[in-house]
Amino acid sequence: MTEQKPAAVLWDMDGTLVDTEPYWMTAQTALIESYGGSWTHEEALDLVGSGLWRTARAMQAKGVEMGEDAIVTLLSEQVMEQITVAVPWRPGAKELLSDLRQSGIPTALVTMSIGVMAEHVRSFIPFDGFDLVISGDDVTHPKPHPEAYLAAAAHFGAAPADCVAIEDSVAGTASAVAAGVVTIGVPHYLSLDGSGATVLWPTLEGRRTADVVRVLTESRTPAS
Repeated sequence: MTEQKPAAVLWDMDGTLVDTEPYWMTAQTALIESYGGSWTHEEALDLVGSGLWRTARAMQAKGVEMGEDAIVTLLSEQVMEQITVAVPWRPGAKELLSDLRQSGIPTALVTMSIGVMAEHVRSFIPFDGFDLVISGDDVTHPKPHPEAYLAAAAHFGAAPADCVAIEDSVAGTASAVAAGVVTIGVPHYLSLDGSGATVLWPTLEGRRTADVVRVLTESRTPAS
């Protein structure tokens, strides 16, 4: 079996690179409660991995009397403030990213957070982590639509099937799979069973470039 290095490794951010979902949930709850509403953990989980303008509409449905863009900006600012206090790296994520960079494999951050927040997280990485950032304000159709992952592959001049995505959410995994990208699912808050991910890893801890190369290579091996 001839090993094949990915043309690029495409990283989700929230829940995959950094565990910011609790930060989002805190910001959402505070905003809704400021308008006299209530917000459950289950309602918050339903938004994991999807576009922020969907979140904004959910906030409006709970009585928040603000425009969608204003909600997105406010929530993002509050999450960035929390990140500045403590960057919640996911186990093994920064180490795997560093190893990929040292191996010369191009990388992209493909997130539905807005660009300013993606760059904020990026600024805390102690090395040049990404060649490209595609954020929620760069696309017309958010995850689970494949647009973001198709755009990332196109940037590198690569076929989606030659790229590997790393995702934690149902919406994000659906996006990568629909784009035809080989997808490593690392479930965090929600199960990815039946998501269509190429492989599921319980954690990124201890994973290195060779493991990612193996997933891509084995995805090309015909079933016996």
